[in-house]
Amino acid sequence: MSTSAHSVVEPTGRTKAIAGSLVIAYALITMLPLVWIFLTALKTPPDSISYPPKIVFTPSLEGFCNLFTTRSRQTEDYIKSLPPASGTCEQIARARNMVVAGPSNYVPRFWNSVVIAFGSTFFAVALGTMAAYGFSRFRVPLADDLLFFILSTRMMPPIAVAIPIYLMYRELGLSDTKFGMILLYTAVNVSLAVWLLKGFIDEIPREYEEAGMIDGYTRLQAFRKVVLPQAATGIAATAIFCMIFAWNEYAFAVLLTSGEAQTAPPFIPIIIGEGGQDWPAVAAGTAIFLVPIVVFTVLLRKHLLRGITFGAVRK
Repeated sequence: MSTSAHSVVEPTGRTKAIAGSLVIAYALITMLPLVWIFLTALKTPPDSISYPPKIVFTPSLEGFCNLFTTRSRQTEDYIKSLPPASGTCEQIARARNMVVAGPSNYVPRFWNSVVIAFGSTFFAVALGTMAAYGFSRFRVPLADDLLFFILSTRMMPPIAVAIPIYLMYRELGLSDTKFGMILLYTAVNVSLAVWLLKGFIDEIPREYEEAGMIDGYTRLQAFRKVVLPQAATGIAATAIFCMIFAWNEYAFAVLLTSGEAQTAPPFIPIIIGEGGQDWPAVAAGTAIFLVPIVVFTVLLRKHLLRGITFGAVRK
């Protein structure tokens, strides 16, 4: 009687089923808060705070209208004297005896997030790439100590340096400026970029550059035409991590910005409606705020997966 043996490499059907079930369960658990946010964004304020929570409800755009507009309460006689409502948001406001007074500050705050996050990510990755190339290809005195010092800047909690940075920014006139926030987030992210990219560049064979320089390339040309294309996977993966931090950062944004350079994370929680927190507007702002970072990650997801698992080109 022969016995069948399973390969240690190829998983069995039962193992695949268990692994698939665990992945699906984990995905459902992690997606539940996001689904709840999107559902809350489509509720009316009374439905958003009802108890028990409503799963089945009539969708409404009131949360999005409250997010993008400011409203003022008026008397019923004044509402009746107005011409017919010209848009959905105006109709929703008048149904609650209100009129749209103007746009809210959400769009400027959202745009500040875009400028600061993408700007700091670009500079952090650019500086990190050049520094990582230097550590990887040249004999740098005390390289290990310098790399540890660079990494140690990420170990310190933001609150520990918040007050010194606040005082420094106030003296330099960088408080509540986009340039100041880009500079700060770049300084925070460059340490992560250096460590990640050094690992990728270490795996690119030096022979590629040497062959290019034999053909007449300068060191800079070899870096630009040989190393950068080979390190594209690592650069994309690093950009995603830097972007996520800059996009979601809250502590420094609260401390160092208040108006001109305020980003969306500190603005969304203070959206106040009539009678208290406007939860549908908060959920709508959160849902919209998630879209760019999700799109950015999805567009680079292949690079992210390959970068985390395999790194760049191996010898």
